Amino acid sequence: MKPLPQKIYLASKSPRRRELLRQIGIEFELLLLRDQTPRGPEVSEIVLPNERAEDYVARVTLEKAAFAQKTMWWRKLPARPILAADTTVVLDGHILGKPADEAEAIAMLRSLSGRTHQVLTHIAVLHDDKIYQMTQRSDVAFTALSDHTIRAYCATSEPYDKAGGYGIQGQAALFIQDIAGSYSGIMGLPLFETGKLLEQAGMRIL
Repeated sequence: MKPLPQKIYLASKSPRRRELLRQIGIEFELLLLRDQTPRGPEVSEIVLPNERAEDYVARVTLEKAAFAQKTMWWRKLPARPILAADTTVVLDGHILGKPADEAEAIAMLRSLSGRTHQVLTHIAVLHDDKIYQMTQRSDVAFTALSDHTIRAYCATSEPYDKAGGYGIQGQAALFIQDIAGSYSGIMGLPLFETGKLLEQAGMRIL
């Protein structure tokens, strides 16, 4: 197998994914998808009717990777592997996306209070029309949250760009009693699985 270039494109606006890639020494350039175009976002994150959470995160991730690849071609950029990911929070089979406002963030945290939910992150590496992909799942148990705690947290900026309305790497760490799975996956990019996919695709990690 031909070795991959030792630099990738990251098709994500998430600062947490950038931080995590830097943690494991992966060099990357951003290949960002636009949310505002005359036709709407380049990749829609709207859940389709009756779409299962596992199917949703896989579909959105692969659409991100495919559009990023087209962008690479259109801009005549150097060919490099493209890494895309999508994370969603699932409670009782229902997908909890990013809250649109404070009221929605409060409602989400109330629903998570005292319950165990799932965090699914699908990751994909696209290079030379080959796709290496997988979904990582973590179970996250929240303690019971008072209304005061929920409102105080939602008065911060933390909940509003994160699936499920919370960030494990921030103050919401105070809410989490137990994790079964991947801490970095809950942040948005499971590092063990990401490393394995890049190695499977032919990239040297260490």
